[in-house]
Amino acid sequence: MEKTYIGWQDWKEKSRQTEVTEETELLANDGKLLTRGWARQNVFRYDRDRVRHPLRRKEWDFYQISDGKMMAQISFANISLGGYASAVLVDLQAGKTLVSSMAPFVGGMDRYVLPAKGDVPNDVVFRVGKALFEVHTGRETRSIRFENGDVRCAFSMEIMPGLENITTVLPFRGAPDRYFMTTKQNCMPCSGSFTAPGVSASFSKENCFAVLDWGRVCTPYSLVWYWGNGSGRATDAEGKEHLFGFEITWGIGDEAEATETCVFVDGKAHKIGAVDVETFPKPDRYMEPWQFLSDDGRFQMRMTPFYDHHSDLDVKIMRMHSHQVHGLWNGTVTLEDGRVLTVHDLYAFCEYVENRW
Repeated sequence: MEKTYIGWQDWKEKSRQTEVTEETELLANDGKLLTRGWARQNVFRYDRDRVRHPLRRKEWDFYQISDGKMMAQISFANISLGGYASAVLVDLQAGKTLVSSMAPFVGGMDRYVLPAKGDVPNDVVFRVGKALFEVHTGRETRSIRFENGDVRCAFSMEIMPGLENITTVLPFRGAPDRYFMTTKQNCMPCSGSFTAPGVSASFSKENCFAVLDWGRVCTPYSLVWYWGNGSGRATDAEGKEHLFGFEITWGIGDEAEATETCVFVDGKAHKIGAVDVETFPKPDRYMEPWQFLSDDGRFQMRMTPFYDHHSDLDVKIMRMHSHQVHGLWNGTVTLEDGRVLTVHDLYAFCEYVENRW
């Protein structure tokens, strides 16, 4: 790749990537952000009642499950003015959405309150109209179920002992009471099924992984971001395979003290520098190869797309415009101990999103 980078050692010396290792309050009583940075587990104590602008408060649990052929997305979101429980099934190879089921509600606020942390044992059972959204999280397993009429899906995920994630808290400049806090939990082998009239899909832990995108945010009205994520296998110099995953998000908030960029190897997080894509894909280059490079040079990847899962929900005052591009990834990553892993034809995705919400 032609793009240059500052180099790993220089990055380690100059970077202000602030790792938070002890439990800390997220918000003061007046709603101002008290802390920022990243952590290998969620150590930020979140009190939703301290949010200064409750109508800007948005909370979600989003699961994406895929084996590279079929993809299920199951989510629950409370965006204060309303929200929804939903389940979607996509045939990635055919480039077609097979099932889309949503149960919306009006007026979130203190209804349907999701857990204050997503990476510790918790239980969620919500009924929205005739729909059921149910999640049970233990220390070594996580199960999820969605039912809405004839649409039914159920999945079980494995959580390996000591599995680390990346949790970040990003502020917004000039807005001391706005923030973006997310947890991305990768590398969860997953099995389950998704059924609807005329549709039946099964998933096996042998080749299927789930990622949890957990968010508790208070944001400005308009946001733009990139989000890339994948789990699978990578090979070291001796030819040994490792459980591998990556998380790359950028473009949201002030990233001076933390970026949501990390690779996971055998359950452990290895922080990397800020990631960017060499060629901006908008407006019509989404299906061309994407080149990725981190500013410390430790993440060098090329995605060859095979499907653009494009959606555009526009209701004037709210818009959710997304190009979630799925493809095969090839390249190398350098770990904190200097080991280099090779990634070959790993199924993963990267999306570009513009939101007004």
